[in-house]
Amino acid sequence: MNVSPKTQVTRTLSALSAGDGRAMGELIPLVYHELRALADIYLRGDRSGHTLQPTALVHEAFLRLVDETAVSRMDRTHFFAIAARVMRRVLVDHARARATDKRGGAFHRVTLHAEVAVTADAEVDLMTLDDALGRLAELDERLCRVVELRFFGRLTIEETASVLGVSKRSVDSDWELARAWLHRELTRDLRPE
Repeated sequence: MNVSPKTQVTRTLSALSAGDGRAMGELIPLVYHELRALADIYLRGDRSGHTLQPTALVHEAFLRLVDETAVSRMDRTHFFAIAARVMRRVLVDHARARATDKRGGAFHRVTLHAEVAVTADAEVDLMTLDDALGRLAELDERLCRVVELRFFGRLTIEETASVLGVSKRSVDSDWELARAWLHRELTRDLRPE
């Protein structure tokens, strides 16, 4: 019987949860290429001379994922949702470590693809975006998770709804509200006083 890659990842995660010692070794090749593709997307629109390479981002994220206690109790969609959050943290930690000060340090810019762009300028500073997402999480954690899953995880509306345990209509509504809120936050400094 031929098993789809999505099903194979979910089965391997279940085996990991059941204590199968071989499961981690089986999981890595199943998810590596997709994690590497996400890393490429995150770093593609990056400023030139960035010291973090896609392979290093994947390796660091995977090391952090292994430490996530819930990683073994999920399906493929949930795994990639957590991977997106971990990759975001790795990128932000790296950008913050490289910044010499709040205003004049080394900026880590990310390019927002058209579907998730919240400003007319497709590029935003990762630390500014992360700060805005932190403020959004304080207001509404689910709105922040929707942005995180859609932008960093590249999950569809349906996959996002599945991860969050809500309807597609709720995700659509949350997505529009979160994008409007982020647009206001990210363009605040551009508006005349």
